[in-house]
Amino acid sequence: MNQPSPNAQFRSLALLLIVALPIGLWITAARTFSAGASDPADPPEASAAAACDQRPPEPSLKTGVLLVSHGSRSASWREMLLELHDDVAPRLSNLPEVAGVKSAFMEYAEPSIATQLKQFDQEGYDRVILVPLLLTVSSHSFDDIPTIIGAKQDAHSLATLEAERIERYTPRAEVAITPLLDFSELLQQNVPRRVKALSRDPAQEAVVLVAYGDEDYDEQWQQVFAELDETVCRQTAAAAATHCWCGHIVRYSREPTKQAIRDMLSKHQRAVVIPVLVARDEAFQDQLIGKAIEELAAGDRVAYVPDAILPDPKLNDWIVQATRQAMTKPPALGPASAERRP
Repeated sequence: MNQPSPNAQFRSLALLLIVALPIGLWITAARTFSAGASDPADPPEASAAAACDQRPPEPSLKTGVLLVSHGSRSASWREMLLELHDDVAPRLSNLPEVAGVKSAFMEYAEPSIATQLKQFDQEGYDRVILVPLLLTVSSHSFDDIPTIIGAKQDAHSLATLEAERIERYTPRAEVAITPLLDFSELLQQNVPRRVKALSRDPAQEAVVLVAYGDEDYDEQWQQVFAELDETVCRQTAAAAATHCWCGHIVRYSREPTKQAIRDMLSKHQRAVVIPVLVARDEAFQDQLIGKAIEELAAGDRVAYVPDAILPDPKLNDWIVQATRQAMTKPPALGPASAERRP
C-alpha cells in the first residue's frame, strides 16, 4: 500500500485543527453559559446585581416597641398613658417586623422598664425600640433610662435607682432609644390649640406655661420653653407669654406659679394658664397649679383648665413616626439577634 507523502500528512493535520478548534471553543462557551456566567457584553453592574440576587436574604429582626413614661402614683395619670397605648398599639403592630408593643413606667408603678425588657427577652425579640414619652432632655432621659437598661453607668443615677429601688436590667435584645417630644412639632401645635380654647381677647391676654422643669438641665428647659413662648404668641396673637416650673426644681412649691401669674396680671387684663404636662396628675394640675390660682383669688381674670398634653392624636402620629425612623437605622446587633445570624 502506498504511504501518503509527508506533505500530504501535514495538510491533513492542518485541516483537522482548523475544523476542531472552533468546535472546542464553542463547546467551552456553551458550558460556561449553561453554568450561569454573565454575558461578556453585560455591564459590570448587571453582573454585580446577579451576584447580589444569589445571596441569601438577611433574616428579619423580631422587633418590639416599648413606650416608656415617667410614672405616677395617680391612677388617672396611669390610665391616660394606658389609653394612649391602646390607641397607638394597633398602628405600631402594622409596621414591618414589629411583633409586639408594651408600655412601662420608669418609677412609682408597674410594669417597670426592667419587667418589660425581661418579657421581650423571654419572647425572643432581637430588637426593642424604646420610645420615651418625656418632654425634653432631663436626668431621666439622659441618665436614668440608659442606666436602667445597661447602656450607661452613671454614678449618680446608680445611687438614685438603688435608693428608690428601681430595678436595672441589661437585655439580650438590642435597644434603640428614639428622640424626645420636643424634637417634634407636637408642643408647637398642642399648646397654642389649648390656649385658643380658653382665650377671649388675645390682645389683652398673657399666657403662663407651667411645666415640671429639671434641676440638672435647666438651661435646656429654659431654651425649649423660651421658643415655645414665642410660638404661642405668634400663633395665638397673645400679648405676652412666659413659663415657670412646678416640679422638684422648685421643691413642688406653688409660689413660682403664683408669681408668674401675678407678673402677667400686672401688665395685662387676663392670664391664660396652661399646664405643659404629659398627663393629668391631681398632685400637679389640682394641688399645685389649681391651688396656686385659687390662692391668688383673681376670679375670671385667670383662665385655667386642669388638662394635659394628652389626649392628642398628633402624639400618636409622632410615636409611629419616631418608631419607623428608628427602625430604618442599621441595628447594632445584640446577643439575641447575633445568635440567629447564619
